[in-house]
Amino acid sequence: MRALQYDTFGGPDVLTLGEAEEPHAGPGEVRIAVEAAAVNPIDATLRSGAMAKPGRVLRAPRIPGFDAAGVVDEIGEGVQGYEIGQRVFGAGTSVTAEHATLTAFWRTPEGVSSEQGAAVVTVAETAARILQALDAQEGQVLVVDGASGGVGTTLVQLAAARGLHVVGTASESKHELVRRLGGLPTTYGPGLAGRVRSVLAEAGLESAGLEAEALLGADLAGKGAAGELIELTGDARRVVTIADFSGETDAIVSDGSEGRAWYALGEVAQLITEGRFEVIIDRVLPWNQAAAAHEAVESGSTTGKVVLRIE
Repeated sequence: MRALQYDTFGGPDVLTLGEAEEPHAGPGEVRIAVEAAAVNPIDATLRSGAMAKPGRVLRAPRIPGFDAAGVVDEIGEGVQGYEIGQRVFGAGTSVTAEHATLTAFWRTPEGVSSEQGAAVVTVAETAARILQALDAQEGQVLVVDGASGGVGTTLVQLAAARGLHVVGTASESKHELVRRLGGLPTTYGPGLAGRVRSVLAEAGLESAGLEAEALLGADLAGKGAAGELIELTGDARRVVTIADFSGETDAIVSDGSEGRAWYALGEVAQLITEGRFEVIIDRVLPWNQAAAAHEAVESGSTTGKVVLRIE
């Protein structure tokens, strides 16, 4: 099969299309003919070698990607409720190829493209994991620092669908997007606590927002906001960060090692079917433009997800 791959760490230009062995579905897995694969920041980080241990030799070639959507063409032992020819989206490894196996997956809703399916996989899991770590409840106020990115746009919508009030930081040009997704926008930077209280007051939610036990925080940007969110909520156990791994924050640090929330795939699929969730895609590129896709993700300026179309 054809696959996107790299045989050395480096910039986006190390990505090439080549040949690789086809994978096969193991127990609990399905194999798909891949139609679309999302590009996540972790894909670029791994490709760059930033996470490689000193002196480690890359076992080449490596196929990037974790999130994909396509058509089931093999079903592994123990998988029930799925059949050959069914459209699914989900997570696996080395998915940017003509065929890939998925270990977590869900049926793609009617009317949803494979590009949209691939775009929601990791971000849905991450958003649900954040809400789970916070034990978020209906009526509480969630402050999201970094509300316009892939995880942010998903978290705003998932929290709002569960009945939380959401305040999200974003650049002013993206405030209308945050509003459209069900959040109350505010700007980045120092003084976050004061801005959040003002936004809640303007929305008539000051009573909810000023009760400390009702306030929760999610740091998606890792630019020092975790400290301000702790100041705002008054309790480090009511703040989760997925971006500050310095070891110097008192917030809950969630990197997935504590367990995954793959049930979110079904939850988001249902919300999409009900018209209560908008999949935010920054751009879709053919997979022979994978280098441009990685450059876009590394720029940090995308709104929503970057997706590769497997052609």
